[in-house]
Parts: sequence; C-alpha cells; structure tokens
Amino acid sequence: MFIEIIAIVLALGLLMVFAYRGYPVIIFAPIFTMLAVALSGIALLPSYTEVFMTNAANYVKSFFPIFLLGAVFGKVMELNGAASSIAQTFVKGLGSKRAILSIVLACAVLTYGGVSLFVVAFAVYPFAAALFREANIPKRLIPGTIALGAFTFTMDALPGTPQIQNIIPTNYFGTDAYAAPWVGIIGGLIIFVGGMWWLERRRKQAELAGEGYGDKHKNEPELVKEDQKYPHITLAVLPLALVLITNYMLSRGFFPVDSWYDATMLNDQFKIANVKTVASSWSLIIALLVGTIAALLINAKGVSNKLATGLTTAAAGALLAIFNTASEVGFGNVVKTLPGFKAIQEWVLNASSHPLVSEAVAVNVLAGITGSASGGLSIALEVMGQRYMEMAAAVGIGPEMLHRIASMASGGMDTLPHNGAVITLLAITGLTHRQSYKDIFAITVLKTVTVFLLAFAISLL
Repeated sequence: MFIEIIAIVLALGLLMVFAYRGYPVIIFAPIFTMLAVALSGIALLPSYTEVFMTNAANYVKSFFPIFLLGAVFGKVMELNGAASSIAQTFVKGLGSKRAILSIVLACAVLTYGGVSLFVVAFAVYPFAAALFREANIPKRLIPGTIALGAFTFTMDALPGTPQIQNIIPTNYFGTDAYAAPWVGIIGGLIIFVGGMWWLERRRKQAELAGEGYGDKHKNEPELVKEDQKYPHITLAVLPLALVLITNYMLSRGFFPVDSWYDATMLNDQFKIANVKTVASSWSLIIALLVGTIAALLINAKGVSNKLATGLTTAAAGALLAIFNTASEVGFGNVVKTLPGFKAIQEWVLNASSHPLVSEAVAVNVLAGITGSASGGLSIALEVMGQRYMEMAAAVGIGPEMLHRIASMASGGMDTLPHNGAVITLLAITGLTHRQSYKDIFAITVLKTVTVFLLAFAISLL
C-alpha cells in the first residue's frame, strides 16, 4: 500500500511544481495521471480513455455554458465601460484615504454581479494603481487587495453569487445558489472584516517604515484620465442587478425554472432523475444571457467595433479555463480509482466524525493540491459527496449546509502559489510572489480558518 500512496503523492507533487512554473495543466495533468496509474500497476490506456477523458468531458458538459457566458458577460462589461464606471465610482466616492476599501468594494460588486475573476482584475487594476500611487501605498499590496474583493466572500460565501464555485455543489446536493444564506453572510462578514484589518495593518506598517508606492515597477498601467467618460453608475450596475434578480427569480422566485418541464418527460427523454441537480445551472445560464444583452444595449455603439475581438478573447479564455479545470477533474477521478486513494479517503473521512468538518478538510486539501477551487471542489464532491449526504442526514443536517461549507472551503487553500488565478493576478500587476504573495496567503489562511470555525460551530449545535 505504501508504494500506491507514494504514486499519488508524487503525481500530485509534480503537478503542483509544474503548474507553479507555468507549464499548462491541460498537458501535464494527464501525463502525471498516467504516472500514478503506472506506479499503481493499473492498466494505462483504459484509465486514460475511459476514466480521465470521460470525467473531463462530463465536467465540460456540465459547466462549459457557465464558463463561456461568464467570460462573455465580463468582457462586454469591460468593453462598454461599465466595469470601469463601477471602479471609478468607488474610487471617487471614498477617495485616497480609503484606497484599500475602495478597491475591495469595487471588486466585490463586480464579482457578486457575475463578472469573472480575471476580468475583474484587469478592469480594476488601473484604478488601484492610480489610487495607491496617490495615497502613497506600496504597490505590492494591490494583489492582496484585489484578492480579498474578488477571490473570497463574493466568490463562494455570499448567497446567490453566480461564480462557478457556488454552482458546482448544486449538482451534487440538489440545492440552489442561495443555500444556507445566514451561514454565508456571517462567514462573508468575518472574511471581509478580517481581510480589511490585515491589509490596513500592512499599510500602516509600510507608512511607519516610510515606504511609498515605489518606482521602476513593471506593467504600470496608463494613467486613468480624470475626464474619461464611462456609462453612468446607474446604467453600469443594471446588468449586474439583472443577473442577480433573474437568477433569484428562476431559482426561488415565482417562476422557478425547475417547474418549466414535466418531470416524467425529463426522466424518460433526458435521463434527468432530479431536475434540482441542473436547475441552478439553467437559472444562471438565462441570467447571464439577460445580463449580457443588457450590457450590450448600454453602449452598443461603443462596443460594436471591439465586439468581435472581445468575444474571441472571451471564448478563448473560457476554453482554456474549463479545459484546465476539466484536466484536473479527470486527474482526480483517475486518482480515486487507485488503490492508494482508499487510505487517503479514509484519512480525510476520519479527520472528524462530523460531516461538515470532514467535508471542509476534503475540499480544502483537494483544492490546495490541484490549485483550483472548482477543480478540487468537483473532485471532492464526486468522490465523497454522497457519503457526506448520508453522514449529514444521520445527524440531522440538510444538504444546504453541506453546499455552503463545501463552496466556502473550495476558496481556501486553493490559492497556494501554483493557483492559476494567483499567477495571473501577479502577472497583471507586474509583481512577483516574493513581493506580494504574503498578503494573498494571509487572506487565504483567514478564509480557511473561517470555514473551519463555521463548521465546528455548527457541529456543536
């Protein structure tokens, strides 16, 4: 059994190292998967075609529309100037004295409204650089500030967020995006307050040390023009509001999407035994379409010349994102068939007798190993989701609580140095891990601790 466990650990370690060094996961995930399979003495080609590729394809089938529409919506919000309008409004409203708060709130509004994390970083960075320069705050704090606003409480904690990390659990637990709202709100507030405390503490330390914005930085954005015209803030937030409202109305409102079709027909013709496992995806697909149309109408003339190029960029980004994640999902599903995984699975399940704590451990560990919140979450729930449902039912815990804890746990240790979003964020800002990762990691630890505090607190009730 020892060599079987070593096979998995070695494959995971190599995947982390190669991802950290910038090698494409889409290529190296299957390579290291086959290494683990070979060391475990399992048949190679059947494991690749029938397990790796089948599970990767299933992930694409389930979530590609959300990846694509989310990328398109975010790109249109960028092209029409709405994303910049929202960022500028916070910057002007709160001023340089509250520079960190301004950027966190701008990122949070955009992320909660459905704009993809990468688009948020691109859209907000020029304003963050200008504001931090004016306030004489070190540029190295910008990645941590953007990460707090875009990668934490609005990504997976607040109920209704349309980010993929909040949608994946619906496929396994039959819940919707608004599962366990109070737990999400409380957790989100803890993360927001704790993250702001950390970043402000770091700012004050830099101020006392006489450290300013700095010079000779890479990737410095063009100065934001004071007279640059953007859509009025009311119009700018309209598409975001429409995404949230439409998603709610189709999930829990008077026109729920799970009542549109006859249950017998869905089961007979489409093999959908429980419509609730797909209803959240249907709701979000429609909501993102509505938001995208509204975003186009806001500034149709200004967008038209750049739309073809923008849509191509969005589609390419969506394809790369989902196939990278699908490769990680394929990797995880092959690993779960290997003899050594049984020992690892038992360790995770026995980490706590309470399903919420055990689930938080499983999701955090797998998200950290793969460097992907959605990838680790999908693997954990694919492998152990049904087991957690049974454990939770035995102690009187509903699937909504499982959903919220799993979703929040996915956004914890996923942001280790090899995480794609972290690498991209640092590249956008022209900073290095050495300069800025400490603050991202601190927020990661805060997020992880918050999830476990919530899980432990609920387990005591």
